[in-house]
Amino acid sequence: MGHALMTQETYSFHYKGQEIPTDKAGYLLDYTLWEEGMVELLAQEENIELTEAHWEVVRFVRAFYEEYETSPAIRALVKAMANKFGPEKGNSRYLQRLFKKGPAKQATKLAGLPKPAKCL
Repeated sequence: MGHALMTQETYSFHYKGQEIPTDKAGYLLDYTLWEEGMVELLAQEENIELTEAHWEVVRFVRAFYEEYETSPAIRALVKAMANKFGPEKGNSRYLQRLFKKGPAKQATKLAGLPKPAKCL
């Protein structure tokens, strides 16, 4: 009896001559490989034209992850943003305007973090 070899599809993108492994949805598998220079590339994939407001959220999400060792789901993101930046930025409408396909999902992807557990 032969054994069938299960081949797992691998996903990645190239950055500065390096292959960066991702999951099927494009989230980095190892957040320590992330560099700010990748954000432009990841944003293009998501059809996001980066502004300073996007950068603020991306850097914030990254700091959140480093502090709590988890990617923030939308509720946690809104609450934490409100605490740091005030209600005009800490609300879901503001974040939704920046990240149309879902603030928690897209911001964590651009920040090179794992997909938030509560995002499907």
